[in-house]
Amino acid sequence: MSLTIMIVDDEDHFRDNAARYLSGRGYEVISAGTLEDARSHLRRGEADVILLDVQLPDGYGPNLLFEMDNLALRPPIILITAYGEIEMAVDAMKNGAHDFLTKPVDLARLEKSIQRASEIIAMRRELMHWRQAQRKDFVIGKSQGMQAVLSMAQKAGSASVSVLITGETGTGKEVLAKFIHQSGPRASKPFIAVNCAAIQPTMLEAELFGYEAGAFTGADRKKYGLMEVADGGVLFLDEISSMPIDIQAKMLRALEERAFRRVGGTGLIKVDVQILAASNRDLPTMIKDGRFREDLYYRLKVVDLHLLPLRERKVDIPELVGFLMRLHNAKMGKNVRDITPRALEALISYRWPGNIRELSNAIERGMLFCDGDAIDLPDLPAFEQAPTH
Repeated sequence: MSLTIMIVDDEDHFRDNAARYLSGRGYEVISAGTLEDARSHLRRGEADVILLDVQLPDGYGPNLLFEMDNLALRPPIILITAYGEIEMAVDAMKNGAHDFLTKPVDLARLEKSIQRASEIIAMRRELMHWRQAQRKDFVIGKSQGMQAVLSMAQKAGSASVSVLITGETGTGKEVLAKFIHQSGPRASKPFIAVNCAAIQPTMLEAELFGYEAGAFTGADRKKYGLMEVADGGVLFLDEISSMPIDIQAKMLRALEERAFRRVGGTGLIKVDVQILAASNRDLPTMIKDGRFREDLYYRLKVVDLHLLPLRERKVDIPELVGFLMRLHNAKMGKNVRDITPRALEALISYRWPGNIRELSNAIERGMLFCDGDAIDLPDLPAFEQAPTH
């Protein structure tokens, strides 16, 4: 596995020696003399492992541990500490650092630490690939409508255009967004999801665009917004209909200019982000009522994808049941491999107001209560057994 090591240290001599040593052992090496340089490389997804000095000209190195929480594949950090900083290094490891080395650095010891980090990276990549395969299976179906949606989603992912995903609650809008992310050139870059309905309206702007230290009471240090964290990748705005009208105006400007300002800041921050948005509400009606901006609506729906409710794609239910059984087997440690004809017929007959999410819960319950290796009708929730018309 080819790894890229980022050396973050303000001492040119150490950076050059370490880079020469690691390059000679087959690693790709990039260097950064400041935290800001390191952040730029991280936003572009260029580092697999970080060799990080504690004291840097523009700040405290271990702060990167907290700034990387939103990264899909957080690079392991190896701290370079001076004598007297051991207690700090131990605290940093409790907060997610991979290892620490003391100065002067033993380069052979460094290589062993990187080799251990590579094992962690391999495990994380395998887990991500497994999860991504699940996400794709989750939305694939045999119905003509679903196949059409997937074809358009793949093209949207390849072109990195804005996409508006609509559909009832539980139809898999975020899963489809992740499918789009994995279908294009941004697959290895961050996928950042934010539920606009779950964040207080007064805090949504700061969450999306970040803020400068001192921008408001409690803003004791600079915070990077999700637009900036997603640079190079995808930002998924779930429940976009809940976004306040004043934030909609700022989001529209950010989309048009591909740039924004942090709260309390004056500098324009350029970003390259693909925007995916989702809503289970009727946005055209909200536009007529003055609750959603028409210009933002059309800016978001370069591609418009509508997910049908499960009751309108019942041909997909057997395939979804098989997938959900495999998913829950892994989670529950069971080996349920089948479903009886009468149980499957009950699932197909039901109208599924909660869509795929409700189906998943029903399958999980059925697997919990079945005695053998097949789900039967009595194992399902009672309301699943009677068709609703």
